[in-house]
Amino acid sequence: MSVTLASPPPRTVVYPESDGKPMADNTKQARWIVILFDNLLALFAEVADVFIAADLLWYPVEGEPEISQAPDVFISFGRPRGDRGSYKQWEEGGIAPQVVFEILSPGNHYTEMADKLDFYDRYGVEEYYVYDPDKNSLMVYVRRGEVLRRVRPADGFVSPRLKIRFQLTAPEMTVYRLDGRPFLMFDQLEVARVRAEEASRQADKRAEQADKRAEQAEEGRRQAEEARRHAEQQATQAAGEIERLRRLLEATRQTGEQM
Repeated sequence: MSVTLASPPPRTVVYPESDGKPMADNTKQARWIVILFDNLLALFAEVADVFIAADLLWYPVEGEPEISQAPDVFISFGRPRGDRGSYKQWEEGGIAPQVVFEILSPGNHYTEMADKLDFYDRYGVEEYYVYDPDKNSLMVYVRRGEVLRRVRPADGFVSPRLKIRFQLTAPEMTVYRLDGRPFLMFDQLEVARVRAEEASRQADKRAEQADKRAEQAEEGRRQAEEARRHAEQQATQAAGEIERLRRLLEATRQTGEQM
């Protein structure tokens, strides 16, 4: 009698949506993650096929959940917006994030950062930025051929993909758009918005005042023109009265001479 052995059930692969690590170790790191994430979202607000994430696990290989990284911020061109629990590359048209940012904290070690560089190099990142806010230093890596190579100097470097410029001005880095506007925190944007609204109100007020002065000037001109016409009428009437009296006197004189 033959015995048929049942096939083992297919292995269920679990891709965790958290690596158990905090998003940031301190306020500087958190602030820079927010600055980059929020301003990049604003920069590509009108582009539908750019996906931007912060502290999201990226799985480049299907069936290998142990191969993963959670970049502080990454950008994937050619992928739609939307919420994700993780970035599974095989479900994203095979597109790897093209740009990655890591913000250093005192807890980061050389070996950890070397492993990250190797991961991003191996799995196709085109631009990789490592910013240390404590030292105000930026390391820039750009893919040349098959490998990521460091670019020097980083100060003044313009991202080929993002078209943003990095300026290492003390005490911290400033990131500029092509039009020269800097990346700002929400509170700075709110202050700028309030100031812009106040400036707009003041401009409207000055325009109203200018319109009022123009109306007053126009009214003054109209009244002056009316007064001129009235004076001309009075002068014409007076001239007519004088001419009438002259004729009357002339007629009286002639009558007296005839008598």
